[in-house]
Amino acid sequence: MKGREMMLDTATAKYRAIWISDIHLGTKGCQAGKLLDFLKKNESDYLYLVGDIIDGWRLKKSWYWPQEHNDVVQKILRKVRKGCKVTYVPGNHDEFAREYVDHHFGGVEVVDKAIHETAAGRRLLILHGDEFDVVVRYAKWLALLGDGAYTVLLVLNNWLNRIREKLGYPYWSLSSYLKLKVKNAVQFIAEYETAIAKAAAHEGVDGVVCGHIHHAEMREIDGILYCNDGDWVESCSALVEHYDGRLELVYWAHQPATQSDSQKKAEIACVY
Repeated sequence: MKGREMMLDTATAKYRAIWISDIHLGTKGCQAGKLLDFLKKNESDYLYLVGDIIDGWRLKKSWYWPQEHNDVVQKILRKVRKGCKVTYVPGNHDEFAREYVDHHFGGVEVVDKAIHETAAGRRLLILHGDEFDVVVRYAKWLALLGDGAYTVLLVLNNWLNRIREKLGYPYWSLSSYLKLKVKNAVQFIAEYETAIAKAAAHEGVDGVVCGHIHHAEMREIDGILYCNDGDWVESCSALVEHYDGRLELVYWAHQPATQSDSQKKAEIACVY
């Protein structure tokens, strides 16, 4: 069931675990600045990178790597040095990292999938989720074609939000709006969520955390808690676990840039 929405100050918060995915470093659509702000103001014992952290598909076509993207990598590595356990589950855009499963890089463990047990005793399967996308799995050429069109849409999205910020309006995702207005896209999301929930049930866990489709969500599907932590090109969202085991979705980009730091808030959708 959906819960309430509330607003929290962006002073440094401490969580038991944080999940982020679909950052797409190496693309112009990546909201690296907002992610850096989130990483600076939110600490955790566990940090899960749930795939598509670096966009290898885009970097193969043209190199794009500004300083902010390097800063994100360095910030994550600093968290490791401070004692945070960082686990990296590669996705389809960073599938090159799947060759290094069971290896450590700078203290970051690379795994194909993981199991996280919450403070409340829930066992959560963690995977990126691209294996449940029939387009990526059986027609990669079509996925690559769609990725090009999506990149153009994200550029338009960034320009639109720059104008909105200057006018004092909050962040708004054009790409998310269009995606949820297209009947086939809505059906795809529902089928994707159901397929992953079934896979989690087969694994004998209580829930699943994934990414891939850039649609943050938390809901129960046939007794399985389905959690998608969203992305950092559209929704700028993350999944967090409190020390009592509560899970929440955090949206980090929903406030006007004209607000002062003391006025800025992080929108929290409290669900489970």
